[in-house]
Amino acid sequence: MIRIEITFPIRRADIEMTIHTHAHARAGLIGNPSDGYFGKTISIILRNFTANIRCQESPRLTIVPQACDRLEFDDIDDLNRDVRLHGYYGGIRLIKAAIKRFTHYCREQDVRLPDRNFTIAYDTDIPVRIGLAGSSAIVTAVFRALMRFFDVAIPDSVLPNLILSVETDELHIGAGLQDRVIQVYEGAVYMDFDRALMERDGHGAYEELDPSKLPPLFVAYHENLAEATEITHNDLRDRFNHGEREVVDAMRQFADLARRARELIIADRGAQIAPLMDANFDLRARLCPISAGNRRLVETGRRLGAAVKFAGSGGAVIGAYDGDPDRLEALRRAYADFGAHLIIPEV
Repeated sequence: MIRIEITFPIRRADIEMTIHTHAHARAGLIGNPSDGYFGKTISIILRNFTANIRCQESPRLTIVPQACDRLEFDDIDDLNRDVRLHGYYGGIRLIKAAIKRFTHYCREQDVRLPDRNFTIAYDTDIPVRIGLAGSSAIVTAVFRALMRFFDVAIPDSVLPNLILSVETDELHIGAGLQDRVIQVYEGAVYMDFDRALMERDGHGAYEELDPSKLPPLFVAYHENLAEATEITHNDLRDRFNHGEREVVDAMRQFADLARRARELIIADRGAQIAPLMDANFDLRARLCPISAGNRRLVETGRRLGAAVKFAGSGGAVIGAYDGDPDRLEALRRAYADFGAHLIIPEV
């Protein structure tokens, strides 16, 4: 779950005002990674984790670095641990790119921003680089903060595209719309990114689903399995753009799994999506290499009767089970045995 807090003073009757904005982590329930390929997905929000931003009006625009942005280390081993956990980039580049893209959007819309600066700082407890959309959550929350800071309204249908452009256009990170849509709309959302819709409207069709109709779910993750999401996305993008038949056909199949899952959920037959979730992972495994650790995340749940697939690009999985408390406890113990954590999604 990501929440970003922005704090700044506004002089209204000499009273200092504070603004709080937030965004949450997410898990792809089914259909991913077809969202970047005119496909269809269902995703849920995860309120279990939070990111915070504090922003205060100030003479100069300042971004305060946090632990994952540090430039000083105890020794080489400390630096290596930091890189393994956080990669080579922290949140500073995300915030800088989000501010830049927000201001460009306002100029494109002929929105004149007042001459005000701010100091912005952030922190997050979203496990990093394990496919729970921690980066896009920071960007989403920064946009919400800037919208309130400058009193600018951006339609929900448009906002995910802007958030995505921060990573794809400004930072050249391969990604799709799914994360940004669910982080804007929250809850559980079915997303149709049909090419004709995207070209006509500039965005997909987004349908909010009743979370109570979903099957009992869990998310399991292992922080040592962190890896850069762009590794998977950039490879798939290149193969798709070159028209590789296996990839193009797989994206259609991912989309069809999401379509079928939506029909079951709205018919109040959510428990029946479990085989579709398994099929989603199996199809992905035929497209991309799966590390031994990530495969163990999937197989641990399957061995105990759950349907399991990646929540994102690896490092975290989402599973559906029959709701039996004893099965859930067995799942929790099995994951803990190799250092993984299990949570129940707060949707």
